[in-house]
Amino acid sequence: MDILQNLAFGFEHALTLQNLMFCAIGCIVGTLVGLLPGLGPLATISLLLPLTYSIPTGGALIMLAGIYYGAQYGDSVSAITMRIPHASSIVACIDGYQLTLKGKTGLALFTAGVSSFIGGTVAIVVIAALAPALGEVALLFGPADYCALMLVGFVCVSFVTTGSLLNGLSMCLVGVLLGQVGTDVNSGTQRFTLGLPFLADGIGLVSIALGCFGIAEITKNLDNREERTPFNGKIHLIPTWAEFKRIIPSALRGSAVGSILGILPGGGPVIAQFAAYAVDKKLSKHKAEIGTGAIEGVAGQAAADEAAARTSFIPLMSIGIPENAVMALMMAAFIIKGIQPGPNMIGGHPDLFWGLVASMWVGNCFLLILNVPLVRYWLSVFRIPYSVLFPSILFFCCIGTYSVNNSLDDVFITAAFGFVGYGFLLMLGFILGPMLEENFRRALLLSRGSFATFVTRPISGTLLALIGIFVAWQVVTFLLQAQRATAAREGSA
Repeated sequence: MDILQNLAFGFEHALTLQNLMFCAIGCIVGTLVGLLPGLGPLATISLLLPLTYSIPTGGALIMLAGIYYGAQYGDSVSAITMRIPHASSIVACIDGYQLTLKGKTGLALFTAGVSSFIGGTVAIVVIAALAPALGEVALLFGPADYCALMLVGFVCVSFVTTGSLLNGLSMCLVGVLLGQVGTDVNSGTQRFTLGLPFLADGIGLVSIALGCFGIAEITKNLDNREERTPFNGKIHLIPTWAEFKRIIPSALRGSAVGSILGILPGGGPVIAQFAAYAVDKKLSKHKAEIGTGAIEGVAGQAAADEAAARTSFIPLMSIGIPENAVMALMMAAFIIKGIQPGPNMIGGHPDLFWGLVASMWVGNCFLLILNVPLVRYWLSVFRIPYSVLFPSILFFCCIGTYSVNNSLDDVFITAAFGFVGYGFLLMLGFILGPMLEENFRRALLLSRGSFATFVTRPISGTLLALIGIFVAWQVVTFLLQAQRATAAREGSA
C-alpha cells in the first residue's frame, strides 16, 4: 500500500499543468533527437543543461528525464525504417529492418512502440519498489563506506565501459584531478589553478558536459558522408490478433531483463537489448524466425531498451552513483539545482523523487501517442541536412556555456574538452571526485586520522575486499594471457 500512496503523491506533482508541459517537451525533444543520426540524448541533455538554471527544479528534471527515455523510443524508428541505428537501437536494425523489407514497417513500428510502453511501465513499478529500499540501506553508510562505494563504482564502470580496468581507472583519475581544480573548501587555498583567475572557482560542470558530449558527439560524425534519404514507404500500423499475441510474452521477457540490467553498474539500454535478444532466441516459440524479420526480435529488445533506461535512475537516486554517461549528466542537473542524489533524497525531497517517478509513466503515455499514430510525421525529420543541423548545435553549445557565467573563458574550456572527445569516465570522475575527497576527509576526521576505519567498518571493509579480489583476478587473467601468447609464439617459431 505504501507504494500506491507514494505513487499517488507523485502523480499529484507530475500532473500539474507546468510539469505536464515540461514532460511533453522532454518527450518530443527526446523523440526528435532519437530520430536524428549523430545527435542522441547525451549531446542534447548536455546542450540543455544551462537552461536548468532558469527552469523550476521539478520541471527541469522531468524534462531531462523525458529526453533520455524519449530518445529510446525515437531511435528505434530510424533503425526500423532506414537502418540508421543509435547505440541503443542496434539490435532493432536486425529484425526491424527485415520487416520493413517485407513491407511490414507498420507492424515493426507498432511492436516497438507498444513493447517500449510495456517495458517502461514494468520499470516504473520496479523503481517504486526498489529505490526506497535501497535508500534505507544506504542510510547505514558512513563516510568511509561511501568512499569504498564510489571506488567500487569506479572499478565496475571502468571495466564494463572500456574492457580494460587500467584504462578506465586512468580516465576516472583524470576526472578526479580536474575536480580538484579551484579553491579548497577547508583551507581556502587555490589548487591547480596555474595562476589563472578564472579557475579559482574550478572548472565549470556545464563546460565539461557540453565539450565532452555536445561538441565531441558532433565532431565524431563530421566524417560521415553517407547520404540519407527519407522513408517513403506505406505504413499500416494495426496488427492482427495473432501478431499482437506474439508481442506480449517477448515484451514481458525483455522488460524483466532490462529492469535487472538497468540497475547494474555499467549496464543500461545497450547491454539490455543484446541480452533480451539472446533470451528471445532461446525461449521464443518462433525462435527460428528471429534474425529474418520476427516480431519477437523487435518486441524484446524494445522493451528491454526502455526498461533499462528507466531503472538506470535507481542507483543514481537511491545511492548517488551514476551508472552511465546520461546518468552522470542527470546527476550534474541535480547538483546544479542544489540537490544531492542519494539516500537522503527520498526523505528530503519526496515531491521531486515521486514526482519524477510518476512523470515517467505520464511520459510513457505521451510517447505511445507520439510514436505509434503520429510516426508518419516524424519521418520527415530525415529531410534536415547535416550542413544545417551540426553548425546549429555547435552554435547553441557555445551560447549555452557562455550564458552560465557570461564568460568567454568557459567557451574556450568547452572547446578544449570538445577536442579531447567523448569522456564519460572523465565526467564520472569529475562529478564524484569532490564527493570522494569530502567523504575521505570526513572519515579521517571521525577516526582521528586512522586509515584503519576503512577496513574495520563492515560495509567499507567488504567493499574494499571485493575490489581487491576483482583487481587480483584481473592481474591473474592478464598474466595467464601473456603466458599463453608467449607459448604460442614459441610454438610457431
